[in-house]
Amino acid sequence: MPPLKQGSRPPWVGLGAAVWVQIAAGNSYNFPLYSPSLKSVMGYNQQQLTMLGVANDIGENVGILPGIASNKLPPWVVLSVGACACFLGYGVLWLAVSQTVQNLPYIVLWLALLVATHSSAWLGTAVLVTNMRNFPLSRGTVAGILKGYIGLSAAVYTEIYDSVLQGSASKLLLFLTLGLPVICFALMYFIRACTPASGEDSSEHGHFVFTQAASVCLGIYLLVTTVIVDLFHPSDAVCYMFTAIMVIFMLSPLAIPLKMTLFPSNPNKNLPPVRSSDHLVQGEESSNQTDPLLTQSASATYLGSFHENEDASDIDTLIAEGEGAVKKKRKPKRGEDFKFREAFIKADFWLLWLVYFLGVGSGVTVLNNLAQIGIAFGVEDTTIILSLFSFCNFLGRLSGGVVSEYFVRSRTLPRTIWMGVAQVIMVLTFLLYASGLNGTLYASTALLGICYGVQFSIMVPCASELFGLKHFGVIYNFMLLGNPIGALLFSGLLAGYVYDFEAAKQQSSTCLGIACFRITFLALAGASGLGTLLSIILTIRIKPVYQMLYAGGSFRLPSSTSSHS
Repeated sequence: MPPLKQGSRPPWVGLGAAVWVQIAAGNSYNFPLYSPSLKSVMGYNQQQLTMLGVANDIGENVGILPGIASNKLPPWVVLSVGACACFLGYGVLWLAVSQTVQNLPYIVLWLALLVATHSSAWLGTAVLVTNMRNFPLSRGTVAGILKGYIGLSAAVYTEIYDSVLQGSASKLLLFLTLGLPVICFALMYFIRACTPASGEDSSEHGHFVFTQAASVCLGIYLLVTTVIVDLFHPSDAVCYMFTAIMVIFMLSPLAIPLKMTLFPSNPNKNLPPVRSSDHLVQGEESSNQTDPLLTQSASATYLGSFHENEDASDIDTLIAEGEGAVKKKRKPKRGEDFKFREAFIKADFWLLWLVYFLGVGSGVTVLNNLAQIGIAFGVEDTTIILSLFSFCNFLGRLSGGVVSEYFVRSRTLPRTIWMGVAQVIMVLTFLLYASGLNGTLYASTALLGICYGVQFSIMVPCASELFGLKHFGVIYNFMLLGNPIGALLFSGLLAGYVYDFEAAKQQSSTCLGIACFRITFLALAGASGLGTLLSIILTIRIKPVYQMLYAGGSFRLPSSTSSHS
């Protein structure tokens, strides 16, 4: 393994670069922008289009291979694979929509979309795993920021689509084919494993607040400019100016390492640095170790090795301290590092997966069909609806990380309680959709976007806290399978069938009226209700874990190791 990058600036440079890669990783959110052109050019019905949406979600979220690769390979390799997948997949889609190549088989486009959006899994895994390890004591905050930017990416692409590409689906696909790989190759050097600065650095909190505030300003700006472009159709010069200002907002996180360079601080040298999660904390032999294990959990010890020799981490027997006897290595406890196969058999693992599956599966069903939902409700131009969902999705992701981080530190409240709260609101939102009341479409879309975003920013740190950071890439990507499975069941099999059935009754390929989705909304309300019950059960089960990890107001050692301070 290459040596870790030292110093306080590199993690923040990596975070600033990760913002751009995360927006590139949000390329799957473009599906509602080019899907109408794909449908008309290829002559597909709604169910065929919905199944393409399922391919979109499968590609984005099936990331077991990127998760394994993130533990074995440097980030630049993982990013390179994502960039190549983006080029190949969107290249084929561009050939079809631009009619450069005609009559491509449906299965070819389905696989091309799968490959294209699979780039999201490679890009997102590389930046998330690397930054979670570079900021191991601020997992909720980092997850909220990065997941927030990927949620905001839909609005970024909408801005580019409307302002620069003049609403051309073929130009958008060409941009995704060429532009995103260029961005990834240009920034991959900066996204690397670093040794974080001290966890006691008081400036770190201010830096995170600045990054969060910058992302909120970007989100508000995108929402406002999208509405202006959609309603007033300004000149090309004004649209290009809007895009240039957007780029400046996206560059703002790099102001932190720039400030560190121009105005260096004098850190307290008496404070020991937080070791990167790529190396085990040394010197534990001198502690009052009573556990037969000599090597502590990575996440429990601020935070152990991820690049350590796997042979050393797989030792099954260790000599017991003071006895000279050989004792079998104990199984990890919640809060310590689990291998995937160890986490896979735990009830909490499956409860978390089910809660996430029900939350994001129901939310992504609306997202995949949002353009058709808007048309069914009588909205001719759905651009504002898509931008509103994107902005609120971003708010949910960002606020989920911030709020859960505050309450987990101040009251040791498990993060999963917020997944349950969000799903209660989702039940009410789906019932509001199903009612078809005039004037409720935008309010329902905003609420759903927030609650949908919360599911992502809570699942990420929760999985790392329960099962550790060492094999986080694999565990996190398995959790993400809830999204495509939910899309297949709720969107592909349910929503698409109901829509086509109602459209056939109207003797049209386009369905109008709330009946097009009412049954779907009621089913999604039931799914969210079940998710609420499961989240309550999970929260009760893991409450002792959070009391152990955050009893002192910050991340701390599990009880088995807390004695060797």
